[in-house]
Amino acid sequence: MNFRPCIDLHNGLVKQIVGGTLSDDGTGPATNFQADKPASWFAERYRRDNLTGGHVIQLGPGNRDAALAALGAWPGGLQIGGGVTDENAAGWIAAGASHVIVTSYVFHDGAVDEARIRSLVQRVGKQRLVLDLSCRRRQSDYVIVTDRWQTFTREVIQPDLLERLAACCDEFLVHGVDVEGRCAGIEADLVERLGRWSPLPTTYAGGIRSLADIETIETLGRGRIDFTVGSALDLFGGTQLAYEDLVRRYGPGGR
Repeated sequence: MNFRPCIDLHNGLVKQIVGGTLSDDGTGPATNFQADKPASWFAERYRRDNLTGGHVIQLGPGNRDAALAALGAWPGGLQIGGGVTDENAAGWIAAGASHVIVTSYVFHDGAVDEARIRSLVQRVGKQRLVLDLSCRRRQSDYVIVTDRWQTFTREVIQPDLLERLAACCDEFLVHGVDVEGRCAGIEADLVERLGRWSPLPTTYAGGIRSLADIETIETLGRGRIDFTVGSALDLFGGTQLAYEDLVRRYGPGGR
């Protein structure tokens, strides 16, 4: 299990927001943190600590320059998501991204769009593609959501879907949207299911507030699920978890 860093961008600034509060109607998002340092500063920090596989997520428009600066500061060390399509995916790889992360473009009209996945694979290759399976709980299921986590698809996190998608991508990224940014604990049932079912490297995000939560991810995820921390991390104004501690414990030199 590894610590994967993150850079979330909103209006060109590094922020931590509460999951599901970002919309197009001029309201929100609810913001836990706004950095006074540029995205490139965070990328340089991750490069110094040799943290690979982190993600840069563009939350809406106005983030391209900041995203490019981050990728330039840690070429090959970061993945990029937010507005990725088959038309721009190769450009992001050329700009220094190790992978492109795709959600809404692939989960089109409420279901997996096989033609769009094939087009992405043709443009960048399976080994460069991460599918974002961020989801919200609906009764006993975890349903994949798109459009800034506002729209429920018809796709549910379950073994057959994960196996089918694993044939055309390199990794999964999964936010537990209902707990994202709330520092109130993880979606334990989701982590347990990913630990049992995911056939690919998978990163979980959402609700992490303590080392105990991280240890729970390690246990329920059977040591197979990586994690990322946002609002609870001191790097983003949090008080519950220290970045240096996570690098020491779960970075390249950790266990």
